[in-house]
Amino acid sequence: MSAVKSTKAVMSQSLKHANIVARRSGDRGHADHGWLNTYHTFSFASYFDPNFKNFGALRVLNEDRVDPNSGFPSHTHRDAEIFSYILSGELTHRDSMMGNGATGAAANKDQFYRIRRGDVQFTTGGSGISHSEQNEHASETVHFLQIWALPWKSGLTPRYHDLTIDEGKKRQGFVTIISPLKAGRQASPAQETAAIPAVPGTIPIHADMLMAASIIANSSSATWTIGGNEAVTSKKDRKVYIHLPMTKGGKSKIRLPDATILAEGDGAFVTAVNAGDELEIQSVGVAEAEVVILDSN
Repeated sequence: MSAVKSTKAVMSQSLKHANIVARRSGDRGHADHGWLNTYHTFSFASYFDPNFKNFGALRVLNEDRVDPNSGFPSHTHRDAEIFSYILSGELTHRDSMMGNGATGAAANKDQFYRIRRGDVQFTTGGSGISHSEQNEHASETVHFLQIWALPWKSGLTPRYHDLTIDEGKKRQGFVTIISPLKAGRQASPAQETAAIPAVPGTIPIHADMLMAASIIANSSSATWTIGGNEAVTSKKDRKVYIHLPMTKGGKSKIRLPDATILAEGDGAFVTAVNAGDELEIQSVGVAEAEVVILDSN
């Protein structure tokens, strides 16, 4: 985790070699289904653009808002690593490996997951899993990022994980949330069951990929070390996607190393970078900026 510092410092010149291309919010795919208002960074459902099918292992990045008492009914996934990052509200996840369960103090996370702000829920679709995602709250909309990654092999055993990220730590710098399964693509069944991640305390993913997030105060910056300090296998030509979710009513903005400014809903593709390069992101809006990093081979 990197420390936050004031943007009064001279901007780092360490990424002069990087290629940075903005992906503007208004250029994303968009659909409003009444109960679901969704934006697609990559081709998804009825939105297709051959230029935006995936970025390394990153296949889907949807920014979704789901109305109260509605959601995605049970549907099947195979051969995808699927994770939800909650920005506000709550989302209830059930799948074919879990029952309905109880709520509140009696809740058993072996039966279902009700995830809220600060939570990440992760599913390995593998050989096949059916799940539903519902906003069961009576009055609050849930706002979350739905992210899919392409696994390094097909037919994996379906599994799920969850993690709560401390908000205070995100305000100190980038916190790694997801990292590759330490045993790699040749993991034994026992190593799959142990599910040890390359970065302790994170969720393991079947891809050479990292996810991190930071909440950067106005006039401050945070730095992401590409490749997560030797957490990845592929060191050269990393593909880093930066996303600024729409959380502050348009009041958040960030500046990237090439002086590109991103507004809420915008993202950026960063290429021609290697593990160990440092990516400094400055918060230049009038509100703090919650920034999500997806760092792939």
